[in-house]
Amino acid sequence: MLNQIVLVGRLANDPELYETETGRKVTRIVLAVPRTYKNQDGEYDTDFIGCKLWQAIAQNTTDYCKKGDLVGIKGRLETHNYETENGMRYLTEVVAEKVTFLSNKNKS
Repeated sequence: MLNQIVLVGRLANDPELYETETGRKVTRIVLAVPRTYKNQDGEYDTDFIGCKLWQAIAQNTTDYCKKGDLVGIKGRLETHNYETENGMRYLTEVVAEKVTFLSNKNKS
């Protein structure tokens, strides 16, 4: 069995670092990934994909990246479900195992 995903896109928001009750560092980001084909209006749609980063990956991404930066993510898909008053809800997100910073930083 194989559960692996590779994405390249831009951060849709600034990463914010949180700590769990047990002290583990975590960051949730949204990666904007443009599709490779045009829609019926002749425009490229963009998928906004939720990603979860843990520990050192979370810390480094928060320290060195901001909204709009280009990053590569290698990870796995993880699903969760939970009950609401409207029925069962399902959430799928990417858990990052490696983040590569691809944006060039201007030297000032």
